[in-house]
This record gives sequence, C-alpha cells and structure tokens, in this order.
Amino acid sequence: MKILITGATGLIGTELVSLLLQNGISINYLTTSKKDIKSEPNYQGFYWNPQQGIIDEKSIIDVDTIVHLAGASISKRWTSKYKQEIIESRMLSTNLLYRTLKSHPNQVKQIVAASAIGIYPDSKETLYTEENKSVDNSFLGQVVVKWEQAVDNFKRLNIKVCKIRTGLVLAKKGGMLKELMKPIKLGVGSPFGDGKQWQSWIHIDDLVHLYQFAIQNNWEGIYNATAPNPVDNNELTKAVAKVLEKPYFFPAVPKFVLKLALGEMHILLISSQNVSSQKAQDNRFVFKYRTLEKALQNLLG
Repeated sequence: MKILITGATGLIGTELVSLLLQNGISINYLTTSKKDIKSEPNYQGFYWNPQQGIIDEKSIIDVDTIVHLAGASISKRWTSKYKQEIIESRMLSTNLLYRTLKSHPNQVKQIVAASAIGIYPDSKETLYTEENKSVDNSFLGQVVVKWEQAVDNFKRLNIKVCKIRTGLVLAKKGGMLKELMKPIKLGVGSPFGDGKQWQSWIHIDDLVHLYQFAIQNNWEGIYNATAPNPVDNNELTKAVAKVLEKPYFFPAVPKFVLKLALGEMHILLISSQNVSSQKAQDNRFVFKYRTLEKALQNLLG
C-alpha cells in the first residue's frame, strides 16, 4: 500500500509517518521546501507550492490513499493577513490536490483529511456528536466549514472522503500542552476564563493510530478524534500542575486579559466543546489513553 501525505513534517505528520513506516506502508509526501525532499526506501518526497499551483504529478503514482494534514497553524496571532493565510493554506492545497487527481490517471480510493472540533459552537451544555450540524459563528468555525467543503469535492471523483475532527492534541514535542506548561513551570499556573469550559483532548499516539485505523478500515464520513473523557479547563490545568509537581493556586486569568494578550485567537482557550468520540469506538477503534491522568503520566511522568 502507498499513501501520499501532506503536512508530513508537522507535529501530527511526523508521528504518523513513523507509525505507517513501522507497519510496512510506503509513503510519498509533499513539501514546500526543496531541501526537505528525501529519497529513501518507502519514503519519497515531492515538491509542491500550493500558492503558485505547482505540484509534482509523480507524487500520486500508485497511491491508494491521501492523508491531508497541510495547513498554517492556528496557534499564531490572528492578524488580518495571517487569517487569510490560515484559510488559503487549506483551500489552495486542497484544491490543487483535487485538480491534480482530476486531470491525471490515478488509483486513489480514499482521502483522510484533518479537520477540527472548532466547527462546533461554544457550549457548556451540549454534547457534540458527528450528527450535529450547527456551526460556531467564530472565524475558526468558518475556516473548518470551508475546509471540509473543499475536501468534499473529492467525492465527485468517486473517492471516499473521511474527515477527522481533531480535539486539543496532547504531545511532548509541541501543540497546546507545551504552551500550557510554560506558566505552570514558572509556578503561576491558573485556569483560563472561568475554567469551566470543556476541553476535548486527545493523546497524539491515539490520534495517529486513529488515522491508521481510518485508512485500514476505509472509513468514510466525519469522525471526532477526542478521548472518551473530556475535562474542563480547570481540571486540565490542575492535572498538568500535579504531574509537574508545581503549585496551582493562582486566580483564573480573566477573559479580557486573554483577549488583550492574544487578540481574537483567545477563543482557542476559552471556547467550550464537549465532544463525543463514540462513533469511532462503535467502529472498533480502541483508545489507549482514555483518561487525562493516563495521558499526562505518559507524556510528562
């Protein structure tokens, strides 16, 4: 089996590549950096530049599945210019892949694309399943809608489309946990906003195994990638402080302070989404890290 991966050198992509190679799967990957093109047994890089509509068409030869992870990070300040980059990086890359498959012979049967639980409206009461059609009216909500619509175009080519709506990824090497740990390590850990917002998280190991499972089992449709036991922000921050053996007694950081410090992207910290992953479990996916305590012990212990 051969898989084409975009965003292969990112936080999730790096772990996924490692897992797939261990399981004997050949990988082609697309990169915007010519110096990052490697040619190794079962691991072959190809150049693309979505901004300019450039792609090496040889990247799709003999590929069965595409895993589409590429997109500018949402964890940088959302200036008007950067917001444009967040949208364009997802739309241009997705549309370029679509045009390439449409105009060149290929055997691609499935695309598994990254998405985000940020599509679900901010709510402390609702439990969100994949059936929920309501969309958050924030910038992030709109980004996810456009992103998913672009990926849905692949259905026109008789390609199965699977969208992985990912929660807060807990990982050693980057992502939210690294940022959360900074004030805690300094001994000034505290919850954000009222601390009662739901944070649906997932251990990176479970996330990449879920991608592998989606490929192996030819999943189609939307799947939430969140651990079975979400927690509120207060519980998450307190648990990290406990594992790091740091104090946790500072008052919550008010919403207006977060807004001053981070601008519009402060909603990433105070938005509440209680997201169910029951569908993935009903389709036989087994989470290794079901509880926050177990996940943090593995990552920080």
